[in-house]
Amino acid sequence: MNLTAQITAYEQQKKANVPSDILAVMDQTTEQLIATHLKDNALKVGDAVADFSLTNQHGGTTRFADLLASGPVVISFYRGGWCPYCNLELKALNALLPDFKALGAKLVAISPQLPDASLTTAQKNALEYDVLSDVGNQVAEQFGLVFTLDERLKPIYAQFGLDIAQANGDDSFQLPLPATYVVDQHGIITYAFADEDYTLRAEPSDVLNSLKVDK
Repeated sequence: MNLTAQITAYEQQKKANVPSDILAVMDQTTEQLIATHLKDNALKVGDAVADFSLTNQHGGTTRFADLLASGPVVISFYRGGWCPYCNLELKALNALLPDFKALGAKLVAISPQLPDASLTTAQKNALEYDVLSDVGNQVAEQFGLVFTLDERLKPIYAQFGLDIAQANGDDSFQLPLPATYVVDQHGIITYAFADEDYTLRAEPSDVLNSLKVDK
């Protein structure tokens, strides 16, 4: 089952289990974020990516330039380990990790979570690639992906037991749009996907195929 099918199945479960008034608020806030056209200002194919260094789930430092030294890099920006759509995507990418490696590509995931939360996300999903902590969304800001969570969603997320402020170490409630990029060894974006609708994600097989085309 590909990622899109997995998300569709999850959506069906959500609609069956979440009260309709809560679903309505979630849909309304998504529609309003879509109306901002935030993704139009995000980095696109042909744009250059500046070097950055972030803490990985093991407590070490991962530098983007070091990753690029051996081949292209696939970057997955995700909202946090509390997001079920993100976890589905992270696991789907992990399933194709051998294929990415066969093409000489490195894979990293980035969220504003603190390193401890990134470690939990990596362990929970049995991820075998670097999960990086972009505390304060500094790198996500460079990519033009940052937005502030709608106030109406805060009590809903709290009702679900999701503590974003604790996971991120601040109460800004700023998050990145879910986005996937492929960056070549020259630091130029060759594939880009970003969407204000958090239920829409890049299909990992499409990302993989973009690398094959670049070959």
